[in-house]
Amino acid sequence: MLCIAGSETMPGAAVLILRAALQAGIGLVQLAVFDKNLIHAVCPAVPEAVYLDLSRSKDLIAGRLPTQIEGRKDHVRVVGPGLGQGGRTDELVRRLVTTSFSGPLVLDADGLNVIGDMPEVLAGFAGQMVLTPHPGEAARLMGVAAIATSDEGRIECAKAIAHAAGGLCILKGYHTVVTDGEQVFVSQTGNPGMASAGSGDTLCGILGAYLASVVLFGSADWTFFDAACSAVHTHGLAGDLAAAKLGQRALTASAIISHLAEAQQQLAHEPGR
Repeated sequence: MLCIAGSETMPGAAVLILRAALQAGIGLVQLAVFDKNLIHAVCPAVPEAVYLDLSRSKDLIAGRLPTQIEGRKDHVRVVGPGLGQGGRTDELVRRLVTTSFSGPLVLDADGLNVIGDMPEVLAGFAGQMVLTPHPGEAARLMGVAAIATSDEGRIECAKAIAHAAGGLCILKGYHTVVTDGEQVFVSQTGNPGMASAGSGDTLCGILGAYLASVVLFGSADWTFFDAACSAVHTHGLAGDLAAAKLGQRALTASAIISHLAEAQQQLAHEPGR
């Protein structure tokens, strides 16, 4: 799994994604950084990860994807959280969605802000596109001031984004919606305490790990849609387990990760799993 996230002022996003992905079973996760100091900030918190230093690359300035990324055979790529907004992030996302990479690409946070109100620019991506907007980001993608708050309205919004982007949409929030434009899953796990900084980053890590497992072991019974639904459900259950012990007020993204193993063990023992 290749993760392009975090920055010198927002290293926590990278830490949370990497830790969640490792807890969710990813075999190897590599963090690509444009700020070399980020390696020194993240490595002590996630010694199991490996790092790719892009700080000296001039390729984006020249309108090219960094040579260290071009042609890589990643099982999944997760891009956006903590990268910051601006020319470098904009150019990176534009280049990533026009490469020949055919695996799943998760765009979250600052990776989504590049798209503005034109998710259709993603429809030509060669692999499985996965967008993970919160309601504010979904409104920007739709070009509206705000999206509907009802379950029905949220489902229609998520389906419209999925159709436009030609991929999966995970509309985060109360009763998170997962859809490929046709199939729809509405999560029944999770709680208000999870509406805190970094919770979405933990979901990105779990999602990346589960999507990678589809590339490796996918079948008719384990598709990218299934993996996305499972990631959302597991993320919510880990949050519920953490809230049961700590209370919703004290719930943090790190606490969600610390309860991820327990959530996965519970789900593994459910009938049919």
